[in-house]
Amino acid sequence: MFEKTVKRLEGFGYKLKAGDKAVLKFAVEKVTNTIKNECNVSAVPDGLINIAVDMAAGEFLGTKKAFSPADIAGLDLEPAVKQIQVGDTNTAFAVGEGSLTPEQRFDLFVEHLLNYGRGELACYRKIRW
Repeated sequence: MFEKTVKRLEGFGYKLKAGDKAVLKFAVEKVTNTIKNECNVSAVPDGLINIAVDMAAGEFLGTKKAFSPADIAGLDLEPAVKQIQVGDTNTAFAVGEGSLTPEQRFDLFVEHLLNYGRGELACYRKIRW
């Protein structure tokens, strides 16, 4: 799962730096233990691997923001497309009043990575006696 998380982070535009392996390993272990404890299983089920990878990436990015914000400066936090109109081509970007700042978008992205798919854990839960 570690290598899949590295590739996922690279897909977001983040390349591991010196010292990142220990932080990422901890994030992967934390997510693995959380899933194993919530589901009462001895290993992360195959059906939850992608969710676990996203959760580990979110855990890692959240930690990097808290302790090394300069390290995530390379991530693309530019405006997201807010509206696209096909007829007469009109594209609006989420900038200006009423739109989110890059930091707010990053925080929402990390929150999404940490929580998306948590409902699927219930499918793999085993009864604890």
